[in-house]
Amino acid sequence: MFSIEYVTKQEETYWFTMDPNSDKQVFDRKVGDKQGYVLFEDKKPIGIMHYNLFWDKIPFLNLIVIEEEYRRKGYGRLAIECWEREMKKSGFSMVLLSTQADEEAQHFYRKLGYKDCGSLILNEGPLKQPTELFFYKILV
Repeated sequence: MFSIEYVTKQEETYWFTMDPNSDKQVFDRKVGDKQGYVLFEDKKPIGIMHYNLFWDKIPFLNLIVIEEEYRRKGYGRLAIECWEREMKKSGFSMVLLSTQADEEAQHFYRKLGYKDCGSLILNEGPLKQPTELFFYKILV
């Protein structure tokens, strides 16, 4: 059975296994602000996701990552749909997310009803990466 729980201090080791680029301050903030989640299948952690508020007013999904063996089984869809319901219940009418242009996730997000709304190009410097594609979805 699939479930999603707010991340707690007890999942810190798992969190950093799934998101090694995160840091302790970010983790502590996600725990305190209830902006981080652990995804479970039969009480076994299988992934994480977290968000923040873009412009302090629009939920922006920073990360969703699911363990390889649990991908393409519908857990990502379930997790995002749960997050969308929570955001709508909290009074938000729109959500945002992004992914790199060289990642397959862009197709997944479009299937979930997300629409392209721009990109960020970082061709040089310490954050050099492929183009970041941004998506939005109106919560109905």
